[in-house]
Formats: sequence, C-alpha cells, structure tokens
Amino acid sequence: MRKSFNGLFALARHEMKKNPLDGSLFVFCNRNRTMVKILLFDGTGLWVMAKRLEQGTFWWPAPSDEGKVDMDLKHESLAMLLSGVDLKKGSLRPWFCR
Repeated sequence: MRKSFNGLFALARHEMKKNPLDGSLFVFCNRNRTMVKILLFDGTGLWVMAKRLEQGTFWWPAPSDEGKVDMDLKHESLAMLLSGVDLKKGSLRPWFCR
C-alpha cells in the first residue's frame, strides 16, 4: 500500500486495462485487508482516499474468474464494505461498533 497517485493510476490503466479518467472509483486493499485506498478522477484532478482499521479486517470479495484482478461493485456494496458489513453473510464484522 505504498502506492499513491501515479502508482495506483498505473495499476488501473496497465494491470486492469481500465481508463482511470472516466470517473470510476478504483478500490485497492492491502494483503492483510486492514487498509483500503480509493482512486478517483473528478474531472479536475485525482483523489486518493485511504482508510486504515485500528482493529479487525475488511471483508474483501474474491474475484469470480481465476487470474482476474478487477471486479465491479455497486455503490451500495462499497458503502457496506467500508462500513464493516460482511457482504457474504450480510452481518457486521466482529470489530465493528457504532
């Protein structure tokens, strides 16, 4: 998770074969699933947002195809994932408290 604007932009463009300038969100997670970074182009520049958990891990969806590095998520699913919901079970992760 050392990559910032240029590194995440290059991953989206070259590894995922997507256009990071089309307004899509690109969400990246570290190996331990304790940190998430989001890359967004808003028309004037790039945003990089990060969230690091103090305890617990994010639930992270497994790609459906072998070797596939990207997947599409609805905005509701992303909001739930970032809010501590296990999308597979539909329940809050054990670390989450309001």
